[in-house]
Amino acid sequence: MSMTDPIADFLTRIRNACQAGKEEVQVPASNLKARLAEVLKQEGFISDVTRVPDRRQGLLVLRLRYDERGQSCIRGLKRMSRPGRRWYVSVDQIPRVRNGLGVAVLSTPRGVLTDRQARRERVGGELLCSVW
Repeated sequence: MSMTDPIADFLTRIRNACQAGKEEVQVPASNLKARLAEVLKQEGFISDVTRVPDRRQGLLVLRLRYDERGQSCIRGLKRMSRPGRRWYVSVDQIPRVRNGLGVAVLSTPRGVLTDRQARRERVGGELLCSVW
């Protein structure tokens, strides 16, 4: 069975694991998902990413971060661009997520970048998701 939106599946698995209080979550691997996970790690939303080979495409194992009260560092995830409605933005149109407390993730010609990195490099692209 083919999946129509693997990025939405990736975000939903993370969202469900955070709500269930899981330590880690496994998602099918791809280069885009691996880069997206690295961006989440750089921004402090997850603590570690490892790629585990299997007989198919491999798995990404994400270790989730929680604060001292046991609440997830990820308060929300939202898929912005989707297969039925792609959302491309120029550098001037990149939205601020929760007045800078969250992060928007873009797929640009220079790779997968956060909103701050894209503004700094003066490049736009496809708005993949926002995380806060």
